Amino acid sequence: MVAVLDGRVALVTGSTSGIGLGLARRLAKAGADLVINGFGDAAEIERTRRAIEEECGVRVIHSDADMRDPAAIAAMIARAQEAFGRLDILVNNAGVQHVAPVEEFPTDKWDQILAINLSSAFHTIRAALPGMRRQGFGRIVNIASAHGLVASPFKAAYVAAKHGIVGLTKVVGLETAEDENITCNAICPGYVRTPLVEGQIADQAKAHGMSEEQVIREVILAAQPTKRFVEIDEIADLTLLLCRPENRSITGTALPIDGGWTAR
Repeated sequence: MVAVLDGRVALVTGSTSGIGLGLARRLAKAGADLVINGFGDAAEIERTRRAIEEECGVRVIHSDADMRDPAAIAAMIARAQEAFGRLDILVNNAGVQHVAPVEEFPTDKWDQILAINLSSAFHTIRAALPGMRRQGFGRIVNIASAHGLVASPFKAAYVAAKHGIVGLTKVVGLETAEDENITCNAICPGYVRTPLVEGQIADQAKAHGMSEEQVIREVILAAQPTKRFVEIDEIADLTLLLCRPENRSITGTALPIDGGWTAR
């Protein structure tokens, strides 16, 4: 792959596993130095960090900043800028989920999901944007969801947060429209086969007496016309496209990558 991001620095929240790690790897392969963020086994995170450095020939640091904590978020952005001298690309990917009817939805889960899935993106953007303006370049990519465009029952906090991310994306896109080469966009994936979804498949199969393949087609992917999961590589490719220096007229948008879900 051509190193189109040579000399750039990227930070991806929630990137020690799953979708976020896939996005981080793709940006590193394109030449960007990298800040990965998230929790997990310290030894495993260190192995991942070193593997990306060795595979991609870039510098990688890890931050365990808690995405519920504005002060920790500000410190993470400052550390990235101090370590690399700049921060060019911000990918807001961190997220959690909880499913329950509105009247039974735990208030602590509501607060947690709004903090991690929505407010953290506000805090990272707020901290990163002044530096992007000074250097005359910035790419902000918010990983939203098809649930940022449509709703499903029992996901009040998640749907509210992802709709909020799409709205925040539009505002930041408008506020930076006249800046030199700064963009802000949202990506709205459908279902991706992450470990979290794998667990849902197994639980649904057991609860409904169905095979896992039936659960995938008739429950998990019922709203996704292609009846296949979105691949992490597909999201990573779109993220890289939005981060390329020449793509400065794509801004303030919410781009579905959902197998036709929101086309209905």
